[in-house]
Amino acid sequence: MSISQTNRTRTSIRALQVIIIGLTLVVLGRVFYLQIVEYEVYAALGQENSVRQEYVDAARGLIYDRNGRLIVDNEPIYSITITPSLFDKDKLPLLADILNVSDSLLTARVQEAQRYSWYRTSRLITEIDFARFSAIQENLWQLPGIGHQIESKRHYPTDFNGSHLFGYLREASESEYRNTSRLKLGDKVGKSGLEMTYEDTLRGDDGIKYLRVNALGQTLSDFEDSTLVQHPVQGSDIYTTIDTDLQVLAEELMAGKKGALVAMDPKTGGILAMVSSPDYDLKKLAGRLDMDYWQSINADTLTPLYNRAISGRQPPGSTFKPIMGLIGLHLGFIDTTTTVYNSGAYMRGRPYRDTAPIGEYKLESAIANSSNTYFFSLMDQIATDGYLNQWSEMLNDLGLGVSNPIDLPFASNGIVPDSSYMNRTFGENRWGVGDILSMGIGQGLLSLSPLQVAQMTSVIANGGYRVDPHIVRDTRTPDGKIIENAPNLDKIEWVTEENLGVVRSGMRKVVSEGPSRYYTNNSEVPTAGKTGTAQNPHGRDHGWFTSFAPFDDPQIVVSVLIENGGYGSISAAPVAAVLIEKYIEGEISRNYVYNYVLNFVSRPTDSELLENE
Repeated sequence: MSISQTNRTRTSIRALQVIIIGLTLVVLGRVFYLQIVEYEVYAALGQENSVRQEYVDAARGLIYDRNGRLIVDNEPIYSITITPSLFDKDKLPLLADILNVSDSLLTARVQEAQRYSWYRTSRLITEIDFARFSAIQENLWQLPGIGHQIESKRHYPTDFNGSHLFGYLREASESEYRNTSRLKLGDKVGKSGLEMTYEDTLRGDDGIKYLRVNALGQTLSDFEDSTLVQHPVQGSDIYTTIDTDLQVLAEELMAGKKGALVAMDPKTGGILAMVSSPDYDLKKLAGRLDMDYWQSINADTLTPLYNRAISGRQPPGSTFKPIMGLIGLHLGFIDTTTTVYNSGAYMRGRPYRDTAPIGEYKLESAIANSSNTYFFSLMDQIATDGYLNQWSEMLNDLGLGVSNPIDLPFASNGIVPDSSYMNRTFGENRWGVGDILSMGIGQGLLSLSPLQVAQMTSVIANGGYRVDPHIVRDTRTPDGKIIENAPNLDKIEWVTEENLGVVRSGMRKVVSEGPSRYYTNNSEVPTAGKTGTAQNPHGRDHGWFTSFAPFDDPQIVVSVLIENGGYGSISAAPVAAVLIEKYIEGEISRNYVYNYVLNFVSRPTDSELLENE
């Protein structure tokens, strides 16, 4: 073979190699494009005639009370799904007719599903009745891309509502489901209460199953392939500190009133019962949203969605005086023998009125008779000697004016002013003692939530320990592992047993000798407490009562706020008394107090009558 022939042969071979390599690269590139870049498109088309992928929702975790009683579970509902790439939009009127919804609503839902993913299955309509579900099943042959899921909604098997405890579920927003791989379009997430705080705990991991379908999209059988199927994992269960019987009674006692109630174990911080009134019907928000009801509770001027127990902020009134006593004793401005004379008013540029009987008061009697003069005098000394910031810091030690650790969203910090706060409110150095005095009796700029009042009362009841209020005691994972919630219990060093003894004694006399004794003094359950009547510039005064029992070994703290209730001794105190009796004794024997609470009608206080003269 000549040299020229050899060169031509080599050139031909190289050209052929280049062509083969080029074709191989084209084929590989096309395979990569089809299998990787356009996987969702062609996977969906390929499965149209053989296999359909469907998500299997994981069951949401259950909720139990402190005794292991089931208080929130799940019940089945039917949902209709759509795969937008397979759906024939000309079938929309037929689908709307079967589902008995408007074309406009269905169009909006289809478009939302398309924005989420053109090729992935997502919910179209949730919680339809069985008749419509059956009709969809019968017409699947002419509704390509339409499927169904059997899901669940929250069910509440007890006699109490618990709307502000549990909270409600609503569909995740676009930003929520795009920010996590755990959510799909139409998934519901907690928007308030425990459902919101423990969303990640209660939510399980969805599974995936595959169905054999025919060309019309009708299901033929399950497609079993252990390498593809993913089984759902149920969410973890949570065990709370709630006492069901106590919660039922608390809601009954607060019905028809505006205010809040918190019952707490002073030794652990566990919430035994919590009510914000008015509340809302949680069952109407459990499944498919009732838009008329949702709009009505949002427009309600009584704000039933607002959790007054933890988010409310009101002057605590005279319930604050025992804490003032502890601070005064520690700072050395008073001792157990310090005597202050009440002439009917405390004079500091102007008279500050006192409703306690005229006479001399020591700390114990000042608490028992709620002498404003005694605590005006104490706050005057604190302010005049430059101890406002230290006063504020000591209240922070009790959990007031700082972030609250309770496992519910939107808890208020309250307002505990210091010099910086006063400067921001009134201007730099443009405030004086007169702007501070009223805080000594729980009025003025000072404001707390009912939960914080219960928290500060627990410090007095438990021997000077700051507890973290909480609702969840422990969590049980699907594999049976128990994860305990271990809240902090911190000793407040400046709170001594000696000082607590004086304060407790005064609070005991409030119940045994004070104006609320007819309702609160129970010989079977020795109780200590403090009434309060907080002035309200926007209407009738608010009634407060905070208490603990039994006196010698406190097992429960109950703090009650009745907004516009007038005197705390006749509005809030009887509510707490009934609840304490039920918890300690197991039954209500003083039915006259129980009936009084159920039929309570507020009446004006002395200050209101004076203002109206």
